[in-house]
Amino acid sequence: MKVLITGSAGFIGFHLVKQLVKQGDEVIGIDNLNDYYDRKLKYDRLAILGINKSNINYGVELNSDKFVNFKFIKLDLTDKENLKKLFKKYKFDAVCNLAAQAGVRYSLINPDAYLESNITGFLNVLECCRHEKVGHLVYASSSSVYGLNKKMPFSVSDNVDHPVSLYAASKKSNELMAHTYSHLFNLPTSGLRFFTVYGPWGRPDMALFLFTKAILEGKEINIFNNGIMKRDFTYVDDIVGGILRVLANPPKGNPRWDELNPDPASSKAPYRIFNIGRGNSVNLLNFISEIERNIGIKAKKVYLPMQDGDVSETWADISELKTEFDYEPKITYKEGIKKFVNWYKIYYSLNKEPAGKSSLSRAILNQ
Repeated sequence: MKVLITGSAGFIGFHLVKQLVKQGDEVIGIDNLNDYYDRKLKYDRLAILGINKSNINYGVELNSDKFVNFKFIKLDLTDKENLKKLFKKYKFDAVCNLAAQAGVRYSLINPDAYLESNITGFLNVLECCRHEKVGHLVYASSSSVYGLNKKMPFSVSDNVDHPVSLYAASKKSNELMAHTYSHLFNLPTSGLRFFTVYGPWGRPDMALFLFTKAILEGKEINIFNNGIMKRDFTYVDDIVGGILRVLANPPKGNPRWDELNPDPASSKAPYRIFNIGRGNSVNLLNFISEIERNIGIKAKKVYLPMQDGDVSETWADISELKTEFDYEPKITYKEGIKKFVNWYKIYYSLNKEPAGKSSLSRAILNQ
């Protein structure tokens, strides 16, 4: 397939691009390379994909020097005119929209960023997919949409009308916008509600990254809701495996969809919503204990009340993904933490070496 990956310098996007190019697809990646977190991590991910930081300029198409079937362009989703030109040039078979302003807590202090990227940017993607008749749009939603729901595990058939952060509301909006385009223009769309993705090359604002960094530096870690927290931690390779299965199978309308008893996860239109997680919930304190075990240092814990916009537990019902695509997560949180800590130690030790002595091509960094 000819595939567009938005957010290709991001955590999940980077891992997805690697798998798509390895399986022979033609991949175009775009990313605005914003400064929400350290750009160096984004540039180093791109270096693994064969894109040299020194060659990156806005709107300039770059060929990978490692993969003949990968190109990268620095581009913002709010740049509608250049986005339209890109879609018209490549006539994509499929689009995977992973570009977004992420972070629940950040949405409390910078709400405008979420409307620009997650609403306006996503509308531009939908419009381009519509006009260029893209065969399938897969897009990132989030477990955050479940909001005040307490019924566990979270099911895609549950009501999600009570978000507790603007980030969650923007992701719920994406699902509604996608359904509208599926209904009006017969555009096949699949929304994936990601559950706490982690692993090598992860985002520095996520818990595993924050905890590992602080413990290694002898600093305190903040544990919210006094440690009474559970998360469905999902290793990035399992996430990517699920995306690949969904991407290759555009949805069709559900002939059994009932207007009198409407299923929120499907439609008469070519529209689907899936949870994509590991399918179990891990106590946060157990997760932290495993980090401590791998690092060999006890964390200095500070217990705090629940933060606004956060929830105490997430747990994904992944039965639909299992039934339809044989999705079966393989990596336990203990295995995943070990892989991440090993990567973190090596990556940051290399970046402390004198200039010219470190090499991102070392085998362990290519995982």
